[in-house]
Formats: sequence, structure tokens, C-alpha cells
Amino acid sequence: MDLRLFDYSLPERLIAQKPLEERDHSRLMIIDRSGSRIKHDIFYNLGHYLKKGDVLVINNSRVTRCRLFGRKEKTGASIECFVLEKDRGRGCQVLLRPSKRLKAGDRVYIGSDYFQVREKFERGRALVDFNRPAEEVFATSGQVPLPPYIKSAHIDGERYQTVYADREGSAAAPTAGLHFTPELMDVLKSRGIQFVSLSLDIGYGTFRPVACSNIEEHKMHEEYYSIDDVQAGIIEAARNEKRRVIAVGTTSARVLETVMARQGRIEKSSGHTGIYIYPPYRFRAVDAMITNFHLPRSTLLIMISAFAGREKVLEAYSEAIKKQYRFYSFGDCMLII
Repeated sequence: MDLRLFDYSLPERLIAQKPLEERDHSRLMIIDRSGSRIKHDIFYNLGHYLKKGDVLVINNSRVTRCRLFGRKEKTGASIECFVLEKDRGRGCQVLLRPSKRLKAGDRVYIGSDYFQVREKFERGRALVDFNRPAEEVFATSGQVPLPPYIKSAHIDGERYQTVYADREGSAAAPTAGLHFTPELMDVLKSRGIQFVSLSLDIGYGTFRPVACSNIEEHKMHEEYYSIDDVQAGIIEAARNEKRRVIAVGTTSARVLETVMARQGRIEKSSGHTGIYIYPPYRFRAVDAMITNFHLPRSTLLIMISAFAGREKVLEAYSEAIKKQYRFYSFGDCMLII
């Protein structure tokens, strides 16, 4: 399938550069897959479209403070280091900018800490060794990484975390969950709607565009996921009782579909997944989805198109642009039912 089928033109002014003051005041577009009507609302009215017994599946992974700024030992040149993956010990897979200023053996100081370049790869990727465990360096000097299309440097890192994030591991936020507040969650729970948590450690590869003209040739990056037996049991019970399982975000959907593909049911599971969902894909675990508006030609837009239908999704995006919705991580969202 041609990648150009998943393209659209977005005015730059609609890329949300900062979060709203109130998380749950973002706009909510409601898409019914069985019909053609599109509704518009505010996220705090989400409960109007849910039913008692629905299960909302959230990704509780927390964004790690894995963005570091330092200076090259010999020249003092400014270097940005984005940690992609931690290896055993003090080694890390990283993205260096500008990488051309560094070679194997060079040191970069971050305050009193430093890392040494062990090996360089293509497109700024490298393997480095820190002078102490990476988590300790993050705690001292790390910053929460924001997506490359966010230009503002004055955003509270906690606003790029969900209110229920409790497990370190991601390089990007599960952005569909950014709209929830504790108060809204309490209201939904009081109406008989359940929340179930799982984890998917989102990698920086989530921002990597699809480069293949044929989408089927694209290779997904792998990410670690886990779901425990209690949470899995709640989801499986809902499935058996024909209650809706609603994925909050594409990351939750990827975990659910991974587990179903591997085990045939939702049960305790962990490991790495590189599942790539594109049309025509039949979803086996997800009945509805809450998701933000995604970049053109991205695996996320392709996945949503597999869930709701490409033409319906692009029609909804066109409507969102006309009505001045805010796009991407700090933007508005949609509920697909």
C-alpha cells in the first residue's frame, strides 16, 4: 500500500506547542465506525460516550529524564545526548547531536558526570559508557525529552507525564492519557467504568517517519511491554462478557493486540513487541480507542486507519483542521467507537 495514501497537509499553527492549563479541557472528536457522523465535545464529557462495564486500558509508563546536555572535554562544544536504551551496566544506546563533533574515545561532561563514546553508528546513534549508572545521571542532570516539533523550552516536564504514570521507562509520553485528571477518573469509576493498567516503554523510534514508499516494507522498532495477571484477568473477563475494551492510546492497543496474537487471549505477559499494524488488520482485543491526532505518514496514523478505515480517518482529520483542532502530543484527541 502506497505511503502517500496516509498523507495530509497540516498548517503549522495547529501544532500544539504547549499544554492547556486544564488537562481535561481539550477538545474531543467522536467517530462512530458504523456511521458517517462526527461529533464534537470536550474531554471532560468523555463519560457521555462510555457505558457501565467498559474497561479503559491505560499505559502507566513514565517518561524518563533521558535528555542530557553537556560539553565535549577537549573543545567545550555543546553536545545533546538522548538516551534511547540502557544496556547492562553503564552502557547506553544514545542519539548524539551534533554527532559529527565526536569520535570513539571522546568524553562529554555533564556537570561533574561524563560519558565516553565507545562506538558510533549512522544517523547520530552511538554506544556510550557513563561514569556511573545512567539512572543516577538522569536524576542529577536529566531533562524530560519533548517531541522534536515542540519548540518551546519552557514547559514543565510533569505536564508531559500522565497523572497515573508510575513506572520509569519511556522516551515519549503515551499522549492519549495526558487528557485525564484524577477527578475525571474518579467520576468515571463511580459510573462503573474500570481502569486497567499495563506498560509499554515507548522508544524514540515512535517519532521515526515511515521511509518506505510501500508501507508494508517498514520495520517497527521493538519496545518492552508487560501486563500482570490481575489486570489481564479484568480485561479477559470483559471480553468474555462482551463488554467493551477501550485502549487509551496506540501503545495500549499495541500491547493488547500483541498478547492476543501470541497467546490467543489476554493473560499475564511481558517481553518485547515490534508489532506493526496497518490495513487490512483485524483487531482482536480492542473495541474502541482514545487517541490524539498523529503526524502524516506515521505508523500511528497508519494504525488508526487500520482501526477506523483510512478514508474515514482522513475525513475526520480534514474536519479537525477546518475546526481548528490542536494537533500532536499536546493537542486534542478523538474517541473512535
